[in-house]
Amino acid sequence: MRAMLRSGQRSGLPPAVAAQWVLGIWVLANIVIVEYLFVTAGQGKNEQLTAAKFFGMHAALIMLFQLQLVARVPWVDRRLGMDKLTLWHRWVGFALLWTIVTHAVLVVLGYAALDEASAATTFLALSGVPASLLGMTAAALVIAVGTFSARRARSKLRYEVWHALHLLLYVALVVAFLHQLMEPSAFRSTSMAYAYWGALWVLSLGSLVVGRFVVPIYRNLRHRFVVEEVLPESPSVVSVRVTGRRLDQLSARPGQFFIWRFPGHNPWWCANPFSLSAAPDDRSLRLTARVVGDATASFGSMPAGARAVLEGPYGALTSLHRRQPGALYIAGGMGVTPIRSLLEEEESKDVVVIYRARDLEEAVLLDEIRGLADSRSWQLHTALGRSADGVRPFEPSNLAALVPDIAERDVFVCGPPAMTSALLETLRALGVPRRQVHAENFNLA
Repeated sequence: MRAMLRSGQRSGLPPAVAAQWVLGIWVLANIVIVEYLFVTAGQGKNEQLTAAKFFGMHAALIMLFQLQLVARVPWVDRRLGMDKLTLWHRWVGFALLWTIVTHAVLVVLGYAALDEASAATTFLALSGVPASLLGMTAAALVIAVGTFSARRARSKLRYEVWHALHLLLYVALVVAFLHQLMEPSAFRSTSMAYAYWGALWVLSLGSLVVGRFVVPIYRNLRHRFVVEEVLPESPSVVSVRVTGRRLDQLSARPGQFFIWRFPGHNPWWCANPFSLSAAPDDRSLRLTARVVGDATASFGSMPAGARAVLEGPYGALTSLHRRQPGALYIAGGMGVTPIRSLLEEEESKDVVVIYRARDLEEAVLLDEIRGLADSRSWQLHTALGRSADGVRPFEPSNLAALVPDIAERDVFVCGPPAMTSALLETLRALGVPRRQVHAENFNLA
């Protein structure tokens, strides 16, 4: 098993900051190149078409950035986390939507001005031009996915339905690529432009294919995951232990999560992110889940030997980001699972653990955490009860009373979204430096 975290303050640039700098420099460098290519490509036939070329080139760049954000490159994912990358992907997606719409409107207006025709007539005429038809198709697909991704529409869809609709973006990607090949004035105006766009497409598509398909397939063929046992933790919670071959070469860390599938027991599209609830070793991986919903309701009846398909490991909620010798771990509800695995790795004596749950039945894995705390002389505080009944351990004054030196500790947080959001506000109010706060949201959408 991986060596335990050694206590002591770390110096140097935090990993998340380093990753943000790398991504920022990468984005800026590509923007500069595209600006240069736009200037050297020459003017369009009128002002509207020149502006359309500008937005079209930047739409292509944004689309490729979108692919890179969800390619699940391990170096980036371990430092920033899939939750942050997914959030950026969402907002960049809306930027892409409006850039494409602006490009399309300017193309229609530009050719309408040249032909001295109405916008509607020009639109119908352009739909008969192969390059323009491909562009319109790509734009329509992006607009459709963007509409379903709006918060109000997304909240009315099941994750599986939304995910299936989201896959239309791959179709849009292919159509956009063909559209780009048929637009020589913007993308093949010089040998430098041709080489740049070709290299960027290869890099972006290559990282996506390798990260999302090649690596998961290779890992599952190599490790051959199977269910070893299913253990009830409470009437509504079970732990599933998965074994396989060469697990010591999987490079999983405590605090990370996998996307788990159990084909043959659940349909293939039933895939959920579950954190490791115990530190990974060379023999097994463990998830602990509440048995609710279509994907988990039947976990309790899953037989030993059932096949498991795993994607991962993913996530930045790991000891890689430790900065201080002391630590505070805060878990709420089922958010205890990554905290439990992190505690198994923890070696420092200067550790405080706070476990928030409505009652003892909800406080799964509490006995395991208590055993770790007792054996290592840590402080363990359990906060059982409802906020409506006056149990509010995370109000600034209450948290400061429990952990007076909180600003001098790394703080790891995992729990329901409402609890996590309130805690982050409290930690800011108590002056805990942002680089010492580590939280992750495992919502793939």
